[in-house]
Amino acid sequence: MQAEAIMTTPVIGIKPSASVADAAALMLSKKISGLPVIRDDGALVGIVSEGDFLRRGELDTQAKRSRWLEFFVSPGRAADEYVHANGRRVDEVMSDDVVTASPSASLGEIVELMTRHHVKRVPVVDGGKVVGIIARSDLLRALLRAQPSTASTAMGDEQIRQNIIAELAAHKWASTEMISVTVDKGVVELSGAIFDERERHAAIVAAENVAGVKAVKDNLFCAGPVSVILVS
Repeated sequence: MQAEAIMTTPVIGIKPSASVADAAALMLSKKISGLPVIRDDGALVGIVSEGDFLRRGELDTQAKRSRWLEFFVSPGRAADEYVHANGRRVDEVMSDDVVTASPSASLGEIVELMTRHHVKRVPVVDGGKVVGIIARSDLLRALLRAQPSTASTAMGDEQIRQNIIAELAAHKWASTEMISVTVDKGVVELSGAIFDERERHAAIVAAENVAGVKAVKDNLFCAGPVSVILVS
């Protein structure tokens, strides 16, 4: 799936010359936590979020340090912090180093950008113009749409069993020689040995995600590294 399939459009943005008060009011009224900052020609110049309003002079929450720590802060950094805490326009407090994506970016690439750069939203830009935006909530909506149907699937027990075994065999954490799978009227029973409790959870999830499975019975036992004796 690509970014253009889940992005929110049209984009709610704000002009660089808008006031901080206007930006805060817009975020509250639209129930969003961030706004792309867009020029009249549609070009993206920054992004402003709730985080940019945490350190504010009006709230007396600006950065404060002891006198000896203040000694190590450069004049440039101190000046930048002052502007951010007291600036009245969006372009004075916004972040101008914006992480963006193209409409053809995959959801995997979007998630990687969010994770690597610690951001909650990624503007989608095409030809230098903002055409959409993807927030974490858009990914949640995509997740809901991608969930398999809970409707009953007409599939025989043996086919279900084979599908579970194939799913387990596809992952290095699962040992198909040690885990036994039986299926009766869509109810799966997992038995045998595992060597890590995390493998138990993964095996159950693997079975639950196979079409036709109605329930999973866990009869796996966790064997310590020297508790399983193989008898020839």
